[in-house]
Amino acid sequence: MQQSESKIALLIDADNAPASKIEAILSEIAKYGVANVRRAYGNWKSQNIKSWEECLHEYAIRPVQQFDYTKGKNATDAAMIIDAMDLLYTQHLDAFAIVSSDSDFTPLVMRILTNGLKVYGFGETKTPLPFVRACSTFLYLETIDRAIDVDLNSGENIKVSTNLKKTSQELKQDTKLISLLRGAVSNTADDDDWSNLADVGGHITNQASFDSRNYGYTKLYSLFKAIDLFEIQRQGTVVYVRNKQKNAKDSIARS
Repeated sequence: MQQSESKIALLIDADNAPASKIEAILSEIAKYGVANVRRAYGNWKSQNIKSWEECLHEYAIRPVQQFDYTKGKNATDAAMIIDAMDLLYTQHLDAFAIVSSDSDFTPLVMRILTNGLKVYGFGETKTPLPFVRACSTFLYLETIDRAIDVDLNSGENIKVSTNLKKTSQELKQDTKLISLLRGAVSNTADDDDWSNLADVGGHITNQASFDSRNYGYTKLYSLFKAIDLFEIQRQGTVVYVRNKQKNAKDSIARS
């Protein structure tokens, strides 16, 4: 209940984000709280952001005009950063949601985190890694509403798109991902080396910016299953995982 009442400031860099994803962005933010501040920044005289202008009223987003004072300089970024700092110190917020594919916001994210607030980032796959990794959670816009997964309870396929779904081999070759998952499993394991998947997910969230959908899987369970480097056991609706054991005798299911 407390999480659903969290107040979130949504700041959109209209120059560097597609308007077609706004509904999916707001739906994602609703999982964490209420976007009671909604602002989109850009030069609204420019035809390049016409698509954003058409959806402002529908989604109650306040446009903030920012003229291009100097060619080659992004005045929009500066305006967003100034407003974010004002909001940080004048409003009682719990988190920020920043929509941009620009790395200029990395210092801002780090400053907000220092004040104990969460930062939910949204951007395209071209977004520089420093900004991605600085956020509490970052979700690529190409995957936010497109993925294929197997529902844990029904087992039915959720059909959307396979374009960005990583194969088992591709996942195994991602050493940073494997290290992150192995570390989370080890740090949440019980005496038999089994970890509750919910605890694993919580540990990862506290440690790094991560979302299984960035790899093409809507659930962490399906990501673990696709990697095939972990044992998986279910007790009712609860899922447990552990690193695969070399000794076959250690592979006994939880009783």
